[in-house]
Amino acid sequence: MMSQTPVRESLREVKFRIQSRVIQDLDPKLDLANQVEVRRQIEEIFGRVIDEEGLALTRAERVRMLEQITDEIIGLGPLEPLLRDETVTEIMVNGPRQVYIERNGRLELTNVVFQNDEHVMRIIDRIIAPIGRRVDESSPMVDARLTDGSRVNAIIPPLSLIGPVITIRKFAASPFTVDDLIRFGTSTPEMFDFLRACVEARLNIFVSGGTGSGKTTTLNVLSSFIPNDERIVTVEDAAELQLRQEHVVTLESRPSNIEGKGAVPIRELVRNCLRMRPDRIIVGECRGGEALDMLQAMNTGHDGSMSTGHANSPRDMLARLETMVLMAGVDLPLRAIREQVSSAVDLIVHQSRMKDGTRRIEYITEIQGMEGDVIVMQDVFLFEQTGIVDGKIQGRLRPTGIRPKFVEKFEVMGIHLPRGLFGFAY
Repeated sequence: MMSQTPVRESLREVKFRIQSRVIQDLDPKLDLANQVEVRRQIEEIFGRVIDEEGLALTRAERVRMLEQITDEIIGLGPLEPLLRDETVTEIMVNGPRQVYIERNGRLELTNVVFQNDEHVMRIIDRIIAPIGRRVDESSPMVDARLTDGSRVNAIIPPLSLIGPVITIRKFAASPFTVDDLIRFGTSTPEMFDFLRACVEARLNIFVSGGTGSGKTTTLNVLSSFIPNDERIVTVEDAAELQLRQEHVVTLESRPSNIEGKGAVPIRELVRNCLRMRPDRIIVGECRGGEALDMLQAMNTGHDGSMSTGHANSPRDMLARLETMVLMAGVDLPLRAIREQVSSAVDLIVHQSRMKDGTRRIEYITEIQGMEGDVIVMQDVFLFEQTGIVDGKIQGRLRPTGIRPKFVEKFEVMGIHLPRGLFGFAY
C-alpha cells in the first residue's frame, strides 16, 4: 500500500501541470459562458498536451483528468462532482483538506481535497464574482447563490482559523411533494390532509424547527395547498420556495454592495408587499424586525399567511417571535406584543431532525389566545416514539384528544375531516 501514495501524488501533480498548460493555451478572448466552445477547446488542447508529454495514462485516467481540468476551468473544481450528485444535500469545505457532505440527513467525510488555501479562494471568487460580491480581509464573510439556486456561505481567514470555509445548501431542482415527505417519514397522509384543510381554511401558520430540520421544504409543501386562484407574494433572503400556482410574485432581499450601500432587507419587502394586493404572504424565514410587519399583516386581513422560524419547540417559537418584534425597535409593552402574536398566529408546525437523520413533524400546536399575560397553546398532535428498528426511530403523530377551536372555521368553509382524526368523534 505504501508504494501507491507517491504514484497517486505524482498523478495529481501531472494533472496540475497539464491544467496550467491548458489554461495557458486557451484563447484569452474566449467567452467562458459559451460552455460548448470552451469544452471543445479544452479537450483539443488537453489531447495535444498529453501527446506532447508522452504520458502513459489509461483511458479512464485520461477521461477523469479531462473532466477535472474542465471542472477547474469552467466549474467549481473539486466540488463539481458533489454538486452533480443528487443524493448530496449539503457540502461543507473545512479548509483545503477536509470536505464533508450531508446525505440522507447524515454527515460523511469525502475524499475530495483542494491543492491549498489559494485553490479554495479561487473557487469562492468564482462563485461570488458573477453577483458582484467580493471576499477579502476587509469583508471576510459572504453569502451568495449558485446559478441553480443553491445557497452558499463563505468565511475566510483571519476569521476562520482552518483556512477558507465554504458551506453549500443545495437546491432541489424539483421540489419535494407531499408524497415525498410521506415517503421520508416526515408525516402521515392523514396529517397532510389535516394541514391542507388548515391552509384552505386560511389559518396563519408558522413552521418552526432547528437548523437543517427541513422547515423550508415543509413550508413549500404547505404553500402547494394554496388554491390556484389566489395572488401569492413570497419574500425571501435567497429564493428557495418553488410554488406551482399561476399567480405568484417572488421578492428577494438584497445585500449591500461593495461600498456598503443598496441593501434591501426582508423587512422593507414585507412592508412593500402589503401594497401589492396579496391574498397570501409567505415569508421564507422571520429572523428579525420583519416579524412585526408579518404579524400585523396576519392581523389585518392577510389570513392564510405563512413563515418559518428557528426554534426548539412551539413555545420557544412564540418567545422567538416576541424577541423578533422587539428587534423592530418599537416600544411596545410585552403584553401588547403577546396579544399581537396570539391573535395573528393560529398554528405552529414544529419539525425536528431526529438522531437517525430523518426529519419529522413533532408537534402541530394551536394558539388559543391569551389568559392573563400568557399565550395559551394546545398541542393538537404530537410525535410519540415507539422504538428503534435497524437504527431508525419508529413512532407516529398521535392526536392529543383536544378539539381545536378552529374546527368551527373548517365547518363554516365546508371542509370536513375524518371523524376520528382528533382522537374522538367531533
